[in-house]
Amino acid sequence: MDVLIIKLGATGDVVRTTPLLRRLDGSVSWITEEKNLALLQGIDREARCVSWENRRHVADTAYDLVINLEDDRESSSFLKQLKFKQLFGAHLNGDDQLTYTSDSRAWFDLSLISAYGREKADRLKLLNRRTYQQLIFDGLGLGFNGERYYLPPPQPTGLRGDVAISSTAGAVWPMKKWAYYDELKSELESAGLRVNILQSRPTLLEHLADVQDHRCLVSGDSLPMHLALGSGVRCVSIFTCTSPWEIYGYGLQKKIVSPLLEKFFYARGYDARATTAIILNEVFSAVMNQLSAAAPVAKAMASQGNQASKATALANVPQSYSRRDQS
Repeated sequence: MDVLIIKLGATGDVVRTTPLLRRLDGSVSWITEEKNLALLQGIDREARCVSWENRRHVADTAYDLVINLEDDRESSSFLKQLKFKQLFGAHLNGDDQLTYTSDSRAWFDLSLISAYGREKADRLKLLNRRTYQQLIFDGLGLGFNGERYYLPPPQPTGLRGDVAISSTAGAVWPMKKWAYYDELKSELESAGLRVNILQSRPTLLEHLADVQDHRCLVSGDSLPMHLALGSGVRCVSIFTCTSPWEIYGYGLQKKIVSPLLEKFFYARGYDARATTAIILNEVFSAVMNQLSAAAPVAKAMASQGNQASKATALANVPQSYSRRDQS
């Protein structure tokens, strides 16, 4: 079976789509944004990955299935250059209007191109309790069984610690940035923990290493959150204006949901109330609980006598620990 996936960005959305690769048999091609190629080309699963600019290189195959998870006209227009038997996702109808296949409705009814319009789509998104993976897998007739993300090997940076904090938010969602990250860092350091604020890196593989070399990540609904979930790193995830229910936590995640979530749900402006509604103590307590849950894992790994045993432990339990835990 020859399959083509079109999922360009955001990068976190690309990462959370990779579990599909564990269920799709045969040859898979993937079109994504140039910046995301590093996260797809190094995975332990053969796939032909190309940037959107080089999309013509995958137009040479007659596909059994094309999965288009983008909701823009340009991606849907590209489908006209392809040969395929079955389509799942967005496309242009006979009137040259953006629409989507009936089997992909569970996801696209909640999207910007929803047949119900933006206002009702956001309401449906607020009421939805199925994860992104469940919505996509069920639409494809696969059924989601907790399949994990694919991630490539990281590029170590030397940044290590107990807790990593990712405090940034993009221009599209400024209300994702919780107001008390600096105070949280101070409180955690006062408790004797090594805390690092994650910074921008030249490559995504270095960013991945920064996440993996900590015992716990604190962030909003963001790429680092997905990198942690794919790496077995426990995380505390703060949801101020986006859906916590779409995220599958793999038994690693503590979600802190704003009491004002409904008021600011998928709002793209800025209101300080959205960023201050979650109190500092709630997040601090969640981080300490996550570190306590991770501690037995680090101790078990430290007791192993060789690298092979450590690799086995890593494959079976959440991991990534600091130098302090190895002593």
